[in-house]
Amino acid sequence: MQNITGYTKVYGIIADPIRHSISPLMHNTAFGALGIDGVYVAFETPEEQFDAGVRGLKALGIQGFNVSMPYKRRIMDYLDEISPAARLAGAVNTVVREGDRYVGYLTDGTGFLQALATEGIDIAGKKLVILGKGGAATAISVQAALDGAAKITIFNRSDASENAELIRKATGCQAEAYSIADTTTLRQKLEEADLLVNATNVGMGNLQGQCLIPDASYLHHGLFVADIIYNPKKTALLAMAEQAGLPTANGLGMLLYQGAEAFRLWTGQDMPVDVVKRTAFPEL
Repeated sequence: MQNITGYTKVYGIIADPIRHSISPLMHNTAFGALGIDGVYVAFETPEEQFDAGVRGLKALGIQGFNVSMPYKRRIMDYLDEISPAARLAGAVNTVVREGDRYVGYLTDGTGFLQALATEGIDIAGKKLVILGKGGAATAISVQAALDGAAKITIFNRSDASENAELIRKATGCQAEAYSIADTTTLRQKLEEADLLVNATNVGMGNLQGQCLIPDASYLHHGLFVADIIYNPKKTALLAMAEQAGLPTANGLGMLLYQGAEAFRLWTGQDMPVDVVKRTAFPEL
């Protein structure tokens, strides 16, 4: 068991909900494997306590922390500096203490694409349909565009045209946005797509069992279906896709690889991914 002392550096994650998170197991396994005197804990913080929670983390000198739904945009107002990639996407998922300053980074996009690469998926030249326009969705969209995706189509409940315009201007990639209620266009764009990504929270927590795709007739042979949710490991979307005989991936791979990048930002060391996989991600 790890020996925690007054010298132990504290890291964590702030979100709501977050008690289900695998991140503490992942990072604490890495600390132990490398002999780093650090500990990582989950801070479940409701929206009305977010301001006090972040100020408390900073006042206590927390060395670094992850940020998850629904705070990836909101956290930016509390930081001293934001990396270019995070600024471009308009979201932060990793905060690093650098002296007395707190700097925001975004590792979701690179983590997601690394996870796809382990599934044999090269994003270059691919057409993507992405559900959602939040921090993770934007990070994935921007990184996919930077890595050579041919086209990105965003579907969301509210207007996501600004997200599409951001991607076009920043990367030159074709990008467009539609309402998720426009099921005719949704079907048409999915017929053209190589990859479908659910980057919303529909399928977890109070929304577990729900799915933004009306039925399996919207899916076609050759489509790869990914969901950034990892609890439950099989969302309604992934179950639908598997029943249709399509290849799928949940959010565990993205969690692992975005976490590895956050770990490097905090410690300056590479996460021992193979060790962490065996302990925290046996499914991978």
